[in-house]
This record gives sequence, C-alpha cells and structure tokens, in this order.
Amino acid sequence: MGFNCGIVGLPNVGKSTLFNALTATAAAEAANYPFCTIEPNTGRVGVPDEHLEKIASIAQSAKIIPTQLEFVDIAGLVRGASKGEGLGNQFLGHIRSTEAIIHVLRCFEDDDITHVEGSVNPLRDLTTIETELLLADLESMERRAQSLEKKLKTNDPEAKALMPVIQKVLTALQQGQSAKTVVLSADEHPLFHSLHLLTSKPILYVCNVAEDQASTGNAHTQAVANYALSQNAKSVIISAAIEAEVANLDSPHEQQEYLQSLGLQETGLKQVIRAGYQLLNLLTFFTVGPKEARAWTVSQGAKAPQAAGAIHSDFEKGFICAETISYEDYVTYQGEQGAKLAGKLRQEGRDYQVKDGDIFHFRFNV
Repeated sequence: MGFNCGIVGLPNVGKSTLFNALTATAAAEAANYPFCTIEPNTGRVGVPDEHLEKIASIAQSAKIIPTQLEFVDIAGLVRGASKGEGLGNQFLGHIRSTEAIIHVLRCFEDDDITHVEGSVNPLRDLTTIETELLLADLESMERRAQSLEKKLKTNDPEAKALMPVIQKVLTALQQGQSAKTVVLSADEHPLFHSLHLLTSKPILYVCNVAEDQASTGNAHTQAVANYALSQNAKSVIISAAIEAEVANLDSPHEQQEYLQSLGLQETGLKQVIRAGYQLLNLLTFFTVGPKEARAWTVSQGAKAPQAAGAIHSDFEKGFICAETISYEDYVTYQGEQGAKLAGKLRQEGRDYQVKDGDIFHFRFNV
C-alpha cells in the first residue's frame, strides 16, 4: 500500500467526479445535488512509476506490481456537520482512519452547477470544512478527557500518560488552532497519534478548475496556493472534467496526446501521488526478478529491516542482510548480474537507511 487518503469537501465541488476519474470507476455516483455520495466509496489505483517499468523491462519480469494509492470518497460536508447537520458527523469518522486528507475546492464558475453557499469562494469553503474538523476533534477530546478523569482517580497508568497530551490538544483546539500545531515531546508522539485527530492529518488542497484553466490556474487557485504555503501544506490544480476524459481513453498514447493538446504534461493522478508522497514523507523501493517486478512503500528514514517487514513480518523478524543495488546502477549495468560484476551490489545491515529507488533482495532466517 502506498498511502490512503479521504477526499473531503463541500457538496458539488467535484469530489465524486474526481474520485471516479482517479479510480477509473463509476462506483461513486456523480450528480448535481448535495449528498449524492451516501456511503464512503473506496478505490485503489496502481501508482504510475517509470522506474518500475524500466527495471521490469531489464529483468524481463513476467508481471509488474505497482504500489497502490487508496482513495476514500466521503459525502459532502456542510456547515454544522460536527453537530449533525447535512449527513452529520458519521462521515467525519470515516476520515479518522485515513493517513491524509485531500480537500477538493471548487475553483470554477458554472451557473448550471449549484453551490451550497451560493457563490464560488474556495478560501471560505476550506474554512468551513476545517472548522467542522476542528469542532469534531474538540468534542471528541472533551469526551475523552471526562472519561480519563475517572480513571485518574484510580491512578490508572495509561490515563496518567495520556491526559497531559489531551490537555495540550484541548488548549490548542479551544484557541482555534489545529492539533498539528501542538508541541510534543518524543515520548508523547505515539500517544498523540493514537488519538486519530482529524486536524493532525496532512492536507493536500486540490483546486478543481474548468478545462481551459487546468494549465494556468486562476485567481482562486492562487489564493489557495498562498494559503497552503502559510499552513505548510500543498496544493495542486486539477480539472475533474479532464481527468474523466483521460480515464475514458483506451491507451496511454491517446491519453498523452489529449493532455498535450490542452497544454498539460501529466494527469492529475500523478500530481496527487507526487504531492501525497511528499506530504507523508514516503519513498519507494523495489524487488525485481523474472517472475515479477514490484514496488513497495516505506516512510523516509526507514531502516532495512523495516523495508523487509513491508513485504512480510517474517522478513523483519529474521532479517540477516539486504543485498542492495541503487536504481541508477541497476539501469547503468543492465540488471543484477551486471551490477554485481561491476561491484555495485552491496550487503547492507540493520542500520542501513533505505533510499528512494533501492532494489533489494533480503536475506533472512526464521
């Protein structure tokens, strides 16, 4: 699995159209009325990776297995969602299980598509959604604090460790600050992550524009980009309509021709993946052979045994070493044998930090 993210936004901003296009399915009904998505829709897509295709070609792998990106399309939220307005806070719960949030913002004018607030203003819209996420976190933490108060009376060790973290979070939320602004000690980080706070998740703002503005953006997208920069977040410009057209084309060649005719070099999916990987500090390593070439995902800073564990827990438990070739050396010397003859195959131990593009063969003993 690469990473999973919840797609959120107001009704009618293009969430389900984008979801359908990105996953190349029609699983989520896209219609011009609020709340047409009434269940969270989940779709997985293979992550496009030229490096994987290249090493598979060199190894003449029979099968190519990319890492995957999972999207969860969540019903449109409205002002008051944290208090049950619209379809209510049941959908906020679906976001808690995701690693990141893709916040789709309407940045196009179209009199034929109604806007729940009556006008197009992405900064107002993102404030509406983020306020609801903050209020949901505040309510959740207040309930949790009340529960822990009772446990503290019995000197419960878990409550004693967790309560200071919750108090820090509550202070920030009560001041209108997101959970990600809270300063934590190294010991507090695991406890903080266990809270699954909505406002602690990294956010990617996706500006949905008209087809003729996909390569240039507009005043709305510039305003969002400036806001994202101030929040240490990222933003991308996508036309959901273009993504839908691309998804309907049969071949990569046709897709590329269509994109180039619009002044675009790549699909919105590639932009989302790249921005998402940067947001979550992820990197990709590979395993390759005649049977299959496969991409795997780990966090930046991961050590070799953790990479082995991404394949199978037994590989991590019984880790001996990682036979390692860099992507550049694998390509330069045309495969494992050539890299080995050139002295470019290394045996790395437990302390080796995985680099993006590493090609591994793990030795282990269970």
